[in-house]
Amino acid sequence: MAENSSTADTRTTQTRVVVIGGGYAGTMAANRLTQRRDVDVTLINPRPQFVERIRLHQLVAGTHGAVHDLGDVLAPRVRLVVGTATRIDLPRRTVALGTGARIAYDYLVYAVGSAGARPDVPGAAEFAHPLATLEDAQRLRAALDAAPAGAAVALVGGGPTGIETAAELAEGGRPVALVCGSVLGPYLHPEARLALAGRLSRLGVTVFDGPGARAAEVRPGVVRLEDGREVPSTVTIWTAGFAVPDLAAESGLATADGGRLLTDETLASVDDPRIIAAGDAASPSGLPYRMSCQAAIPLGSLAADAVLARVAGTTPKAVSPGFVGQCLSVGRRTGLVQAASTDDRARKAFLAGRTAAAIKEGVCRSTYRGLLFEAKRPGTVNWALLTDGRRRHLLEAARREGLAPVRPA
Repeated sequence: MAENSSTADTRTTQTRVVVIGGGYAGTMAANRLTQRRDVDVTLINPRPQFVERIRLHQLVAGTHGAVHDLGDVLAPRVRLVVGTATRIDLPRRTVALGTGARIAYDYLVYAVGSAGARPDVPGAAEFAHPLATLEDAQRLRAALDAAPAGAAVALVGGGPTGIETAAELAEGGRPVALVCGSVLGPYLHPEARLALAGRLSRLGVTVFDGPGARAAEVRPGVVRLEDGREVPSTVTIWTAGFAVPDLAAESGLATADGGRLLTDETLASVDDPRIIAAGDAASPSGLPYRMSCQAAIPLGSLAADAVLARVAGTTPKAVSPGFVGQCLSVGRRTGLVQAASTDDRARKAFLAGRTAAAIKEGVCRSTYRGLLFEAKRPGTVNWALLTDGRRRHLLEAARREGLAPVRPA
C-alpha cells in the first residue's frame, strides 16, 4: 500500500500493521514501524510484560527481576493487545485470538519467538522443569524455594541456558550437576570450552559430558544417563533445545526447520508477501539464523524496514545480519565471551573472567535500552550494521545441493 497524504478519512489512508509477539524481535519491529504517521501498529502478546529472556536464569536464582511492563517498552503509538493469536486467516487478512476476537491487518509481522522443545526422554515431561518462558522460570523459582538449600539440582542441556543457570545456582550455594550430553558448550571453540569447564569446576558444578553422558531417563530424585550412571536430583531442570509455536503451520503457511515460517531473503513469507517474519520463528530460504537475542533484534529491525519499504511502494532489501560471538555469564562475578566470524562460526579468540562478565552485563543492558531508545526515536537504532558476507555463498551452495527451497529476492 503506497503512502497517501490525504487526511480526509484516516480509515482509508492508514496502513494497519499487526505484530504477533512482544519479545526482542517483535518489540523492536513494533517500535520501528511507528516512524510513519500513516501506519497504525498493533502488537499482540500473551502477557502484558516484556521479558528479558536472556536474564531468566537470574530470575530463577533471584539476582534479577527480568520483567518490565511492556507498555513502558513500547512506543506511545503502538497499541498493545494482550491475548494469544490462534490462527492467521490469509484471505481475510485477520488474526484470530483465543478470546474469539479478530484483528485485521494490511501487513503482519510474525515474531512469535520460541519455547522449550518437548523432551523425548522418558520422564522428562513429568519430572523436569523447563526453562524457556517467564512462566517456566516462575514455576522453577517456586520449586527451588520449596526445596531444602542443600538439595541436589541437575540441569539437562549444555547450551547457554543450562550453563548460565547452573553457574548462577552454584554461586548461590546449591549443589549443581550439569548433564551436557556429548559436549559442554557446543558452540564454543575448544580452548574457550576448557576455560569454561575450569570456572564451572571452581563454582562446584559437576559436569557430565562425553560418551554416555546423555540423559536417558528422568525419575523423581534422579537423572539416569545412557551409560547407566545416575545423577541425584531433587529439582531437575530441562534446558535441552528450543521449538517454535505451530501458529504458521496451523494457518496453512509454508514452514521449515521444525515450524519456522519459510520466507525469502527479504523475510517475506513465500505464501504471502504481506506477512514478514522476524526472530526465532523465521527461516529465510530455509537457512535460519541461530536462535538468539543477537539475531532477533536485527531481524526485528529489518522486518520493520521491509514493511515500511512495501508501504512506500519500494522493494525491500535482502537481509544478512552478521554475528560477533556468544556471551555467557558464569555466575555474577565472571563470564566468557566467545568471538565469532560474521557468519556465526566460533573463532579461537575468547575472553574469560571479570571483564567478560562486565561485557555480558553490558550486552544485556544495551539490548533493553536499545528497545527503549527505538520507542522514543523510531528509526534511529541500527542493529543491522554488521552483515554476514558469506551468506550469499551459503545460499548458492545450498541451492546446488537442493537444500535451499527459496531463491534470494
